[in-house]
Amino acid sequence: MTDTVSRLLVMATRHVTRPRRTATRTRERITGAVHEMLEDGSFHEATVEEVAMRAGVSRATLYQHFGSRVGLVDAMCETFDANPALIAIREATGDPDPLRALHTSITHTVRFWASEEPVLSQLYGAAAVDPAAKELVERQRQDRRGEFERVIRGLDKAGRLREGLTVRRAIALLLMVTSFETFVELRRAGGLAERDVAEALRASAERLLLG
Repeated sequence: MTDTVSRLLVMATRHVTRPRRTATRTRERITGAVHEMLEDGSFHEATVEEVAMRAGVSRATLYQHFGSRVGLVDAMCETFDANPALIAIREATGDPDPLRALHTSITHTVRFWASEEPVLSQLYGAAAVDPAAKELVERQRQDRRGEFERVIRGLDKAGRLREGLTVRRAIALLLMVTSFETFVELRRAGGLAERDVAEALRASAERLLLG
């Protein structure tokens, strides 16, 4: 009796696990196709059918998993969440040493921008005309604001903010210093290497924020 029950449980587990694994692989194929199309600049003019074709799935399957183009771009946030640099930012902003939290979070922010630059360039560039891209950019900005607010409040609590500088203004300044647009300007127009960009942003943040 026990052996029979065990076999039935194993069969049931396999029955549940295989469809889930298949669904996960399908989602990964679709998000991978979106990532590729963003990198080569073809996503924003592509139809859903073309995205499905690039992923090797049917249009119906794509809609089943993501529902719309907005859903496709929103799913890119899931891939960003797994980026080691983004994970490191979240860890850094919780550092009890506020000055180290500031420096480390800026360094990892530059790492994240650099690692996703081809994709983010497309998304930020299309945000004004593509609702899907606009939603992702806004969501990312809000996430970054939440993380850097922790850093600023830590500096304020430790009495490290420049005299007369409010928390609200300090957050705005740090967001400006660490924005993707600032990163791109230093990398492309300024011709700085990733390491030099991080160093320049850390120095700028110190001058603007610290007493």
